[in-house]
Amino acid sequence: MNIFSSLIKHRIVATLSALVVIGIGCSAGIWQLSRAEQKVRLGESLASRLVMPILNANTEELTLELAAERRITARGSFLKDEAVWLENRPRPIPEGVSNSAQAGFYLMMPLLLEGQKKVLWVNRGWAPRNPLNRVELPPISTPDTIVVIDGVGFAHPGRVYELGQQIEAASKPRIEQNFELSKEAKLHQWDQLPLIVRESGSNKSDGLVRNWPLPTNGVDRHYAYAFQWFALAACGFLFWLISGLMQYRRQQQIDFGDQGE
Repeated sequence: MNIFSSLIKHRIVATLSALVVIGIGCSAGIWQLSRAEQKVRLGESLASRLVMPILNANTEELTLELAAERRITARGSFLKDEAVWLENRPRPIPEGVSNSAQAGFYLMMPLLLEGQKKVLWVNRGWAPRNPLNRVELPPISTPDTIVVIDGVGFAHPGRVYELGQQIEAASKPRIEQNFELSKEAKLHQWDQLPLIVRESGSNKSDGLVRNWPLPTNGVDRHYAYAFQWFALAACGFLFWLISGLMQYRRQQQIDFGDQGE
């Protein structure tokens, strides 16, 4: 019987425990690497589409396939009474900026395109929430005149986990967990574009934050977590091996002493 067979045969519980630790560490490490790779691919896709010509929502027929991750400009007036506040959204923090997470709202507001009856939903930005009063909305300003919006097209503003099914709110202001274009189209019975625009420009004095991070933001953190999980797996194996070798050596010394007598 070789030494490794002996370590496994005489230490079943320790071997199974080590296998569990190694399995968890390797699985979690691989998952962190896959998340990092996914973010890198998203960043590359976004970067390649952002350099394409700017689309005009007023003059072009935009589809989600055409406009996703593309720069878009639109001219129209905000329908501020139909705004939707998405809660539990983290403050946008650009890459390289260290700051603690802060919960707040994304402000979704429909833009009635000038000279048309079509509506384009705009993610105007992030605003902080009052931790003592959930329904107290932050002060923001909305122009009553025609505005020009520049931003990037997306399928949705991002989803968060919610328990159960949301009840349609009849009261205003509307505070929601998630935003669905199909739900808004059914609710308002209006003609709307099949995408949302995440507004750009952080120099506007409207009380909203638009320092949107890149998709690759946090990739280094995933690599660091992957290293920690793989290190845990390696430590589990080394502990099992070294402790087993020490036990094996002691047993060999005992057996040798018995043979000497």
